[in-house]
Amino acid sequence: MSKTRPRAYVPSGFFMSHVVNPLTTWLGGPTLTVVGRRSGRPISTPVPPFAYQTTRYLVSGGGETDWVRNLRTAGQGELRKGRMREAFRAVEVRGDEHDQIVAAYRARMGWRARNFFAALPDPADHPVFRIEPLGPTNTGLKAQEEFRSS
Repeated sequence: MSKTRPRAYVPSGFFMSHVVNPLTTWLGGPTLTVVGRRSGRPISTPVPPFAYQTTRYLVSGGGETDWVRNLRTAGQGELRKGRMREAFRAVEVRGDEHDQIVAAYRARMGWRARNFFAALPDPADHPVFRIEPLGPTNTGLKAQEEFRSS
């Protein structure tokens, strides 16, 4: 009988969940919207895209979070920053590409990711999704370029 490893997850603290995340969403910061795997309703969570070389990714510093499980199930979502919205297909990244992205993310985030990586030191515990745009859902070319460069 083989035992499966429990899903590694670092829950957000009270201040992050009840102050920072709602404020970020309200102010129009980078937000991921994905359909909930159980509720079937759109759920928005502040998750900034991570740019590496010429590609953007979503990296979960906190491990197997709800947004990760929802995005895996839905396979697509929408990124929002201010008034700009962009539909995308999510491709989960594995192997060497995954490890490179996690290392670059950890280096760029520095002290902001220290607690996540102290709790989850194995890079495999940090899911990574490549963002493949399906096209903007509003505004013009200039706004698209601003959104992509964020």
